[in-house]
Amino acid sequence: MLQNYKALILDMDGVLIDSEPLWRRAMIRGFNDIGRDFTEDDCRKTTGLRFREVVEFWLKSWCLNSVSISDVEQNVINHLIKLIDLEGQSITGIEQVIELAKKNKLKLGLATSSYQILIDAVINKLKLQGVFDVIVSAEKMEYGKPHPEVFLACAKLLQVTPQECIVIEDSVNGVIAGKAAQMAVISVPDIDHKFLKQFAVADFQCENMQEVLRLFKEIKSLHKA
Repeated sequence: MLQNYKALILDMDGVLIDSEPLWRRAMIRGFNDIGRDFTEDDCRKTTGLRFREVVEFWLKSWCLNSVSISDVEQNVINHLIKLIDLEGQSITGIEQVIELAKKNKLKLGLATSSYQILIDAVINKLKLQGVFDVIVSAEKMEYGKPHPEVFLACAKLLQVTPQECIVIEDSVNGVIAGKAAQMAVISVPDIDHKFLKQFAVADFQCENMQEVLRLFKEIKSLHKA
């Protein structure tokens, strides 16, 4: 089945970089800065949304109409960039997945809801300059995941059809977005979300990138002739 595909599209947070713990710490600091108690469990409630949507959600929940969404957003992003620079690490096995994809002549795309400034920080930290054929952010798009817009835009720039793309995602919203784009989806959820039933809509469910590698290696060729 996988031999019929021409492109591999990766999400960034939780797929390329182990940033979810860093996101949670940055969010806690940022919301603490405006006087709100905030926990890791609170962070998990909005996994998969664009961060501006996260800020809007919480400020509305707290009825903090006088607090600037943009100011909170920028403060958290500043915290996160510092954490990425100091502590950012790639997801174990993702470098081997990328290497295998390139060996089999798959085009590589990065499609994320994260801001361009964070994409740049991650690419620089992990030394991945020039690795991806296309990098697309949903930052300025009308819709974020679970809408398929960012994946469809990535496929168009890669000059392949959506049906020729494989997506690796760690969030339910990302999986839904990939499927809505009519792409094959591999889910690799983190330990906090692996038991969510919604991941069942993915074409393949893997525990980690080592399982993704084994899945790929079972196929003689990933490149459509």
